[in-house]
Amino acid sequence: MNLIAKLLPESHILLDLECASKKRVFEQVGLLFENQMHIARSLCFDCLFAREKLGSTGLGQGVAIPHGRIKGLKEAVGAFVRVREPIAFDAPDNKPVRLIFVLLVPERATDQHLQILSELAQMFSDKSFREKLLAAKTPHDVHLLFENWEPHAPSQRSAAV
Repeated sequence: MNLIAKLLPESHILLDLECASKKRVFEQVGLLFENQMHIARSLCFDCLFAREKLGSTGLGQGVAIPHGRIKGLKEAVGAFVRVREPIAFDAPDNKPVRLIFVLLVPERATDQHLQILSELAQMFSDKSFREKLLAAKTPHDVHLLFENWEPHAPSQRSAAV
């Protein structure tokens, strides 16, 4: 199982959420983390909003990966949100976003947190993966997509001997 599937239980997957702005997404995710992980919703919202002020976490291609550090958090936690209607996220391609992966990490970042962000970026750069996420019917279907995702192997160079 990859890093992402380990930190994304089905209960952290919200599909076709009715949100008109990233602020509303952060509020909904804050509520989810408060109910599921006992992280105060205001703490979650504030850390995501503060990070967003430093620069958009919109990647382009309809994807955003808002993330933040939470004091006292022991390990990384994630949530996946697919909004019903695309929302503005100040992405570099100026396209609105429908696929949002929220990542909260402990206050002190480790190499693992960078690996998680790297793996997320690889996943979401895969057009087929994005299309499958948009078509998935249930949180279980979405979780299976994350669980079964494998990076594309780099092109094999023939070894000249």
